[in-house]
Amino acid sequence: MARMKGPRKGHRYTAEFEPAHSPGTSASVNGAVKLVALFEALKGLLALLAASGLLTLLHKDLHVFALSLVEHAHLNPAAKYPQIFIAAASNLQDSRLVLLALGAAAYSGLRLVEAFGLFRGRAWAELLAALSGAIYLPFEILEFVQHRTPLHVGLLLANAAVVAVMVYELLQRRRRATRYAV
Repeated sequence: MARMKGPRKGHRYTAEFEPAHSPGTSASVNGAVKLVALFEALKGLLALLAASGLLTLLHKDLHVFALSLVEHAHLNPAAKYPQIFIAAASNLQDSRLVLLALGAAAYSGLRLVEAFGLFRGRAWAELLAALSGAIYLPFEILEFVQHRTPLHVGLLLANAAVVAVMVYELLQRRRRATRYAV
């Protein structure tokens, strides 16, 4: 990545003139940021698939659909948890499905834009990734304390790694900006 020309004479240096990963930055961090971007893009695509899947359920008899899912999973429809699932599906209206699909699509858009920004080395994307990952950490720690399963351990470690990588990148960006300040 070529270095951009600096600011005009008399203007302060800003971080936008410094490439996201200067030659002095380790390649592993650059790779780590790209891995986080790939992870965020994957989450965005999965949310987009969920949104489109919800839209396919519009104008369908969800009670019958829920019963067929329970039977396909070889569960007893009269048991407690399958009954809860069937009742929830029966009470779901088309307007709620549309709202759920819109929410999933908005989440997907946010994750895909974040992934694009991370691939392009943008500070706003690093900040967004750090903040959005940090929001989940208290809940994941609580879940880990209550239920020590491999899934909870994996989620906690993955999210903590994302936050750590993004905070490190933001600190490196700040150091580079102050180093070149006039």
